[in-house]
Amino acid sequence: MDAVLYICHGSRRKEAKIEANACLKKTMAKLTTRIQEVCFLELEEPNISEGIRVCVEKGATNIAIVPILLLTAGHAKIDIPEVLEREKKKYPLIKFNYGRPLGVENKMIEAVSDRVLDVTSNPSAYDILLVGRGSSDNEALEDTRKIKELLKIKLKTNNITACFLAASNPKFEELVTEKAKHHNKPILIIPYLLFTGLLIKEVHQTMEHLQKQYGTTIKVADYLGHHDNVSTLFKERVLELQGEWSEDAKMA
Repeated sequence: MDAVLYICHGSRRKEAKIEANACLKKTMAKLTTRIQEVCFLELEEPNISEGIRVCVEKGATNIAIVPILLLTAGHAKIDIPEVLEREKKKYPLIKFNYGRPLGVENKMIEAVSDRVLDVTSNPSAYDILLVGRGSSDNEALEDTRKIKELLKIKLKTNNITACFLAASNPKFEELVTEKAKHHNKPILIIPYLLFTGLLIKEVHQTMEHLQKQYGTTIKVADYLGHHDNVSTLFKERVLELQGEWSEDAKMA
């Protein structure tokens, strides 16, 4: 029997777990698979091992494992696969099929564009900062830059800069502070994040501090997890994995 296990990052904020579950309920409703479970890489329960156990106890023999992540970096390449390798040894008769994060997709560009247009009908009037989590992984950094370039085309503006909250340069706080000092244009911050959490809190705290200090107009667009395109793309990630099983069956 097929199952789907969605692996979220996890957060210290309860609201993030609520939002992740709400997003994935929309994804689940678009699929016919009977066994669908949500678990977390860290900071929340159930963890990955518990999620797999529940799937197996419900009768799963094939588990499609979908990382609920925006980009392919250390969590997707290292942390989750390491846990899965341990779990495969526990369940040698279960087939695990591991999927990919959202990555660079037209639907994600549309989602970010919608978030910008929720704030302004004239994006070119703003200095726009696309703010990623940050990573030491070159693939994730390059994907962020690709998203920035696609957004420029979509929004018909060159005033978009990618920056990061941690681990990568340019640093968000340094860049937004520099722009706030010079008052050249109002600033629009796009958090390239799925759900609320400490990083979203950090963005808002920085915005409020700089507005008080320099009087610059700074707006923050909504993050992405409750946009319909996100739940649709996670559905597509599941179908990719289940399609591989179908192809295996045809070959057999």
